[in-house]
Amino acid sequence: MASERWKDDIAYAMTPFKLLTWPIGVWPLQVYNVCSLIRCVVATCCMSTIVILPSMEIYMGCTNAEQNIDSLMLICCGILGVLKTICFRIHAENLTSNYGSALNDYTTVEGKEYRAVMRRHASIGRILSCSMVCFSYFSVMIYSLIPLLGDTEDVYVNVTSEEINLEYPMPSRCALKYLRIPTSVYIVYRIVCFLEFVILILTCTCNHGNDSLFLNITLHMCGQVKILKDRFVNFDIVSSRVHDRFNALIQRHGYLIEIAKKLAETISIVCLTQLFISSVLLCIMGFQFILALNASNVVMMGKSFMVLCTMLTQLTVYSFVGDHLKSQMEEIGPFVYQSVWYDLPAKLTRNLPFIIMRTQSPVKLQAGNFIVVNLATYMSILKTSISYLSVLRVMVET
Repeated sequence: MASERWKDDIAYAMTPFKLLTWPIGVWPLQVYNVCSLIRCVVATCCMSTIVILPSMEIYMGCTNAEQNIDSLMLICCGILGVLKTICFRIHAENLTSNYGSALNDYTTVEGKEYRAVMRRHASIGRILSCSMVCFSYFSVMIYSLIPLLGDTEDVYVNVTSEEINLEYPMPSRCALKYLRIPTSVYIVYRIVCFLEFVILILTCTCNHGNDSLFLNITLHMCGQVKILKDRFVNFDIVSSRVHDRFNALIQRHGYLIEIAKKLAETISIVCLTQLFISSVLLCIMGFQFILALNASNVVMMGKSFMVLCTMLTQLTVYSFVGDHLKSQMEEIGPFVYQSVWYDLPAKLTRNLPFIIMRTQSPVKLQAGNFIVVNLATYMSILKTSISYLSVLRVMVET
């Protein structure tokens, strides 16, 4: 019965993230062989397309202002997807050790209350991941359907191939012409649109799927720290083997710090890139939304709004989880002080100041090892972006 229960818990906590990340070769508990490497390489090459084609469009000067913004947005999303996939593959050992530790936690959890804590954090991870991934997939579907809303087949019937000015899910008309792809054929055009749609879906998976993978294990880490705090506060000094049991808690604290450092190391460069790109896109897409609002351009307004929501969601989730991890690590010290340390043997009480000192410099998610990813950073980015956006708005009005 207990075996079935922890199997259900593991499936609940990890199956959605395995479905997202196994196809792109970054699932931490997979067998790292040639097949997984091929999946990762294919996904990276496909995502590179979303960077190359829009870049060629901008270089050739075939796009207008709206298409330039779309191209810039797609290039940024492609860069993020490629970077996350490569970083998670390079730091696969860090993620594997964390997910392996999570498996062990589910098999050795004691008490219904601790199991409920782990289940609650897994549920939060599923909700956050579902909101990010589903909204990004919905946005991709809208982006892909917009070029096909017109009666493209009539265009092929009524105009010559030299006069056709087709639209694609991502700006790529001149790039495809340069590569001599015969998009003047109606079926080929549909195939190209479908392939670009698949690439956009893959980019969302590599972007938000990797986010979900990381945020899920970070929330699990927060749950383990919460359980550790409860064990310190409710430590039983009446039972036997007090020395061994309290030392086990101290060792558990050190172990959680070590694997949390591995998580912070894995995401450092990704967070730095994410914060920079999110800040830039918030200004640009917000400015585009204002222009579309003044021009009553519903299509542009919808596209800008979806990108803004996606970037804000990513930024919010990273900041929330980073702040939660930092606060949980910091609270271990006060919880140790609230324990019955005054009744412990003198040899054990000498260790308590060292535990409290370690909590004064908690493990935290950092962008480039110098910007702390928390709610304070989130508010600072929002204020800065809105300030620049206000300047741009005033320049347009004048």
